[in-house]
Amino acid sequence: MAIAAVRTFRGGTLERYDALLARLGFEPGGPGPPGGLFSWVAATDDGLLVTGVWQSKRAFEQFATEFGSFAAEVGVREPPRITFHEVHSYLTPG
Repeated sequence: MAIAAVRTFRGGTLERYDALLARLGFEPGGPGPPGGLFSWVAATDDGLLVTGVWQSKRAFEQFATEFGSFAAEVGVREPPRITFHEVHSYLTPG
């Protein structure tokens, strides 16, 4: 079952997020990690909101391990608050 992983990074910045994407070898608008269906990120009043839709919670957890190991390298010190939601349906690019 597909899941949405909603991560809130208090104090996060778009610049750090972009640096982390580059460190992981991803480009905005390009393909994502294995098991990821799509994601989006937005700045909030107190940090970042990162939402990813994944094929499964396990796929997210495998990626989150890699993501976390590089996060400190780009200055992300505080772990995000994560909530999970079962995805009823989603649409892909037409």
